[in-house]
Amino acid sequence: MSKIRIAITGPPGSGKSTLLNKVVNYLRSKGFTIGGIICPDVRDSRGFRVGFKIIDILTGKEAWLAKKGYGRGPRIGKYIVNVHEAGKLGVEALSLALERADIIAIDEIGPMELLINELKNSFINVLKSDKHVIVVHHYKLSDPTILALLKSYKRYVVSRENRERLYHEIISYIKSYIA
Repeated sequence: MSKIRIAITGPPGSGKSTLLNKVVNYLRSKGFTIGGIICPDVRDSRGFRVGFKIIDILTGKEAWLAKKGYGRGPRIGKYIVNVHEAGKLGVEALSLALERADIIAIDEIGPMELLINELKNSFINVLKSDKHVIVVHHYKLSDPTILALLKSYKRYVVSRENRERLYHEIISYIKSYIA
């Protein structure tokens, strides 16, 4: 049986994460177990971004992926990446998803996540796996290993203008595999 292989990309603010969340909610409504990770931004009470979390979709466990003024670690812009805790949680979440999930979702494979070698290796394992996979990746992704693996994935480029239409296209694509 062929597997669902979807890669979603687009510029910041285009709706990639929102699109993935809608697809995940649809799949859950059909009884599928979804595992993997999401990495939402975190804002303070005034609406200013202070960092990013990494959350295990199956368990709800979370850690800081990157945060302003976090401490020591590699830096992406204003944010310091929490290599140890985020790496541990991400690797555990993806391992658990490989064991227990029907479909694995990753949001996102981006510069912060790729600074964590163990997490990068887990991404590669998931992308090579025999599971259904839906991944959001940074629009400027340049990692040659991951890009090579994503060549076999159905690619959707999200914009504010097309995100609603793409949701319906993705659901139609998924239905052709799970009908």
